[in-house]
Amino acid sequence: MRILLPTGAATAETVRRAAAGFDAEVVVTGKIASFLTPHALRNLITKGTYDVVLVSGMCTVSFERVEHETGVPVYRGPRHAADLVWVLPLVGKVPLSRTVPADDFLAAKNAEDAMARVTATEDGAEPEFVIRGTKIGGNSRMKVLAEIMDAHRVEDIRALTERYFSAGADIVDLGFGFDATPEDVKQVFGELADIDRPLAVDTQDPTLIRAALFRADLVLSLQEKNITLVGKEVARAGAAAVVVPGEKTLMANIARARRAGICCIVADPLLQPAGSGLVTSLAHFKKYNCPLFFGAGNVTELLDADSIGMNALLAGMAQEADASIIFTSEHSDKTRGSIREMHRATEMMVLARDRPYAKDLGIDLLVLKEKRRRREPPLDYETAVAAKRMPDEITYDPKGNFRIGIEGDQIVAEVHGKAVKGSRWQDVLYTLIEGGHVSLLDHAGYLGRELYKAELAIRYGRSFEQDGEF
Repeated sequence: MRILLPTGAATAETVRRAAAGFDAEVVVTGKIASFLTPHALRNLITKGTYDVVLVSGMCTVSFERVEHETGVPVYRGPRHAADLVWVLPLVGKVPLSRTVPADDFLAAKNAEDAMARVTATEDGAEPEFVIRGTKIGGNSRMKVLAEIMDAHRVEDIRALTERYFSAGADIVDLGFGFDATPEDVKQVFGELADIDRPLAVDTQDPTLIRAALFRADLVLSLQEKNITLVGKEVARAGAAAVVVPGEKTLMANIARARRAGICCIVADPLLQPAGSGLVTSLAHFKKYNCPLFFGAGNVTELLDADSIGMNALLAGMAQEADASIIFTSEHSDKTRGSIREMHRATEMMVLARDRPYAKDLGIDLLVLKEKRRRREPPLDYETAVAAKRMPDEITYDPKGNFRIGIEGDQIVAEVHGKAVKGSRWQDVLYTLIEGGHVSLLDHAGYLGRELYKAELAIRYGRSFEQDGEF
């Protein structure tokens, strides 16, 4: 297959190195590859014989007419020339896009294919048992259990529960502290009774467990003391139960739960936080002839580190331990987003089952780090001037000063009691300028910086402070 690779002088050497070994012709069409015009491309194609053209993914013009006139398909290559090394081997083997840069298109296609494999695997999985339509154990995907602490104190428990499910929780765990009453438990589960998703009651108090059995699908947790008092009632309700060690061993308590008639049992060997026996506690994750519970949330909440990488690693550890349910929480600000992160991590573990490493799966948990650094050519200039320090004195814009903030997923800019809202910083800035609210260039620059900070805060789930560091 003969490939035409029009490029710019700035990236020509990078493109030539990537094209080595392929039947490809690299043609420099100007200084910058993205400035290629349909007229210039048409002339290039008519001078040779080509099966396909790969233009820079940075090109914004349409080459549809050129393709129609020449009969040669014109596809978008990657946005960055350095990425040609992994795109070129795919030309002719996988479909490319005429409008979307190859790196974006292939990444989206790989993610789509990966998720289709996850879905197909789960559809064909044989579980050990099912909780309200959710497969547990066997070769099914590890399920995410998300905890709501002190559920009886949550102002809108239904909204929070639905948010947890939409974020990726497979089971929502409703915790009740020492101040909760049976009436509190009944009220909470009553408010959620019509949500047809698995709900768990999280308490070891037999009276509170008993109050939840009219709706709870899973009980956390049972040990030798409360099994004696409420175990048979859990069995009659048909609820599943997480069993933990207490004064008796985990094996002994599992046997006690089975004698009480509980059929669906999950063993929790109790994962300890880092610094309190994490590594030692892993030794207790062995075969108990029932699905395993992996308490990852206790590790994440009690370590001051970003949750994304921790959740990925803990899911990998849980997968190796053959866990069926992995626990997470969003109790603290630093763990917000953990449900979504953990759900993605469990999907990654499904894709990694037949691989030695959980990488190059089509989906990932890379948020701030890059899998591949972009190696752009150096800037070309003849002279340089050192930047001057901006004066500390501020010249206020006579049009007014803005208050900038975020509301949910919206950027908000307010001046004179009127607000402009949008999800993209450039749209908000454009609207402000078009509306005649900005008259100074430095004010426009300032607004661009602050509005972009607000967008980043939304994207990464962080708080926003105008004029503060991001």
